[in-house]
Order: sequence, then C-alpha cells, then structure tokens
Amino acid sequence: HADVVMPRAESTAMDNSCQALCRTLGTQNGLQPENVDISQSVLYTSIMGLLLVTDNKLQLGNGQVGLRNIGNICFLNAIVQCLSHTRSLRDYCLMRTYLQDKHSNQEPVLMNEFSKVLAGLWECDGGETTVNPGKFYHVFKESVPYFSGYSQQDAQEFLRFLLDRLHTEINRRPSKPFKSLIVSSRISEEAFAMWQRHLDRDDSKIVDLFSGQLRSSLHCSVCSHYSNTFDVFCDLSLPIPKSDIGRTVTLRECLDLFSQEEKLDQENSPMCERCNRRTESTKRLTIQRFPRILVIHLNRFAMSRYSISKSTVPVSFPLNGLDLGPFGPVDCPVLYDLYAVCNHSGTVNMGHYTAACREEEGWCYYNDSWCVQFFSNQAYVLFYELKSCNITRK
Repeated sequence: HADVVMPRAESTAMDNSCQALCRTLGTQNGLQPENVDISQSVLYTSIMGLLLVTDNKLQLGNGQVGLRNIGNICFLNAIVQCLSHTRSLRDYCLMRTYLQDKHSNQEPVLMNEFSKVLAGLWECDGGETTVNPGKFYHVFKESVPYFSGYSQQDAQEFLRFLLDRLHTEINRRPSKPFKSLIVSSRISEEAFAMWQRHLDRDDSKIVDLFSGQLRSSLHCSVCSHYSNTFDVFCDLSLPIPKSDIGRTVTLRECLDLFSQEEKLDQENSPMCERCNRRTESTKRLTIQRFPRILVIHLNRFAMSRYSISKSTVPVSFPLNGLDLGPFGPVDCPVLYDLYAVCNHSGTVNMGHYTAACREEEGWCYYNDSWCVQFFSNQAYVLFYELKSCNITRK
C-alpha cells in the first residue's frame, strides 16, 4: 500500500465539488437549506470517502498531525494515534466500508465520529497541525458513562471500551442467543467450534483485526485428566517480572511468565471433570489463534488493598520479528512487527500518555498536539502486526 499525496489545489477542488454535490442532493430532497455548512455531515463524509478512492488507493497525507488535549485526554490521544496507524482499520474507516458491513439499521454514531478524526489526521496536505477530538470524545462518553468527567483515565481500559463499542455498532451479525455446543475430543476441533460460536454473534472488522483465542489447559494432579477452555481476547495483558534496580527485562520474559504453569490448590481449583470434585491441579495459558493485530499490555499497575502502585521496570521489546510461535499450539514461527507504542510516563496520580508510531521514514513521537521525530522507551501498550504465520487457520 502506497500513500499518494494529493496537491492542495486538487484537494480543495475536490472538497468544493463534494460540498456542491451535497447541497444539490440535499436541496432536491428538501434535506439541506442552501446556507447550512454541510462540511461535517454524514453525506459529506460519505461522498468524500468515495472521492478519495482512486484505483483502490486512498489519497492520503503523511498522518503526522497532532490531537488537541481538551482536558486530561492524553490517554485518548495516544490510543487514537496508535489506531490511526493501524492501516487496515484506518482505510476501512476512511472508505466508510462499515456502512455496508453492519447489520443494524441504527446509525453508527461513534464510528462516524472516529472516522472523522482519522480523516482529519490523514487529510491530504490539509494545512492543519492539530485535530480536535472533542466531538468524538463526547459521543464516546455518552456510550460509556464510566469515562464521564475530566479525571485521568487508563489508556488500555479506554482501548478496550472503544474497540468494544465500535464492534457493537458495525457488527455484521444480528443479536441472537447462543447455540448449544457439541464438544469434540480433539483440541483443535474444539477450539475451532468455540471460535465459530463466537463469530455467530460477533463478527466485525474489529474482530477480523484484533481478536485472538486463548487456550487455558487444566491438569488434575489426582487423575491426570486434561480439560481445556477457550476464550477470545483483544489484547494480551502481560505481567512484568520483578527485577533488580537498573536491570531491563525482556518482552520474552514477560511472555514466559504469562504462560508459566500455575499451581492451584484444592480450594482455588475448579471441579475436575473426571474426579467430579475440586482437586489440586495446574493451569497453563497458551495462544490457540493468533490475531492479525497483536496488542500487548504491559501490566505496570498493581492494586493492593489501599493503593495502586506502578512498576517502573524497563522492558525491552523487538521492533521486528517478535516470534510468538513457542506460545502457540504448534512450535513454529509466528512473526510480528511493531508499528505503534502507547507510552506512560510519571506516576499513578501524575502520569502522561504519549504515542510513538512507525512511519515510512522512521518513528514519529506524538505528544498530544506535538509531533516530532523521536522514540520513547516508556512502553505501556504495544501494537504489533502479523508478518508471517505458518500455522494453518481454518
């Protein structure tokens, strides 16, 4: 995919043509008075989306535009910049393909506003240095009241809520009850059946890109019976190993700790299917299905009874060729390349989020409205894109 920069004069002419067409259509149908500014209307953005498509290539700027901080929303700005550089999602939004995909007749209000923000960030030579995400954030807070107010929020929580709400609006499937499931004795068939069951209710571009499947394997220490459960995930939340002051841990160490076999005593263990009672057992997590976009959350914040603390242990991670094969169903290479990082600096109560995103010419650092060539190592959420995978996906 190559970014094609449109000359400013051509962009302005297209914009004027789009507005003229919108006014004509609106006037003919009694929808739009002549003196109304239609530059932010759904009709305008829909037609602009069509005009931006030439030979299946979007006419894009360089995307190096900041987001205005309208009051403690650095968590939103950093995550939106990372999602803006998720090319498959960006193009899907700018081309407004979701309007044809979605099953519901309801207007995808949040998706529309999110797409407008992305359009502002990637406008061809738009001349803007910052985009105001205020309308988008207002609509998001109406959808998720938990984020109301102007207090600092957690970037990873925001990402999860945002992807969930966007998925709900553009879901290709109608809402329907779960079907009964016939469990196969073969692990791969059982996992596939569970995945298909999920897609029967939840199937969207968000699922296409971000959803993977975890396998939780339970081994009874009494009868040696193995049982498996499968859960869908949109990010991997990894623990950070304790480390001596000054020592950097690796992302591989975090993954090893995540998938490490855990001993469960009789009191905390689930019922053994064969023994029909609680027994001592071991539990291990592995990845059954790899997502196209792998989001890794480095779990830096720990809650105790009275407070929240932050781990400041430095974590090193590969920019290219992260191999998750050893954590999957078959030990063969599954390679990911890093394209965006959400960073957190400061403390629990006085923190700040920024983003670093991969561009054609290198890494670009986004600090709200500030955009420079720089890379930060205070990683909190990592965004990887699948490069190659030798595991056959049904």
